[in-house]
Amino acid sequence: LESELESLKDELIALKRNHEEEIRQLQAQTGGDVSVEVNAAPGEDLTKVLNDLRNEYEQIIEKNRREVEQWYEVKIEEVNRQVTSSSQDIQTSSHQLTELRREMQNLEIELQAQLSTKNSLENSLAETESRYGMLLQQIQVQINAVEEELASIRC
Repeated sequence: LESELESLKDELIALKRNHEEEIRQLQAQTGGDVSVEVNAAPGEDLTKVLNDLRNEYEQIIEKNRREVEQWYEVKIEEVNRQVTSSSQDIQTSSHQLTELRREMQNLEIELQAQLSTKNSLENSLAETESRYGMLLQQIQVQINAVEEELASIRC
């Protein structure tokens, strides 16, 4: 937008220079020491024609300037809306990310608690199996002793 504005400004300056040069040339042509009298109908007033042209060009330039300013303002407003929308999206995403991180931490804590419970239950199971294994061995020893005693009694 800035480059288009600069190019329009440059074009305006160039048009003004050309216009001033044309005016100077016309004034140079009308000025001088030569005096010519013509018996003809009076011609159009060149100054008036030049002023009319100048006014017309200035109106066109002003119209172009207003159009460019309106276009620029519309584009700036559109960009501002996009920036606002993007910043809201970023803020929402950031909030969601924070919530997801919090949830992930809570799940990790719960996982650690479940793993700890699992380890505790596995240890308890191993201890119980060991205790019952020893009891079973003691009972087996007693059964073997009673069987021997029974066998000896039978004999």
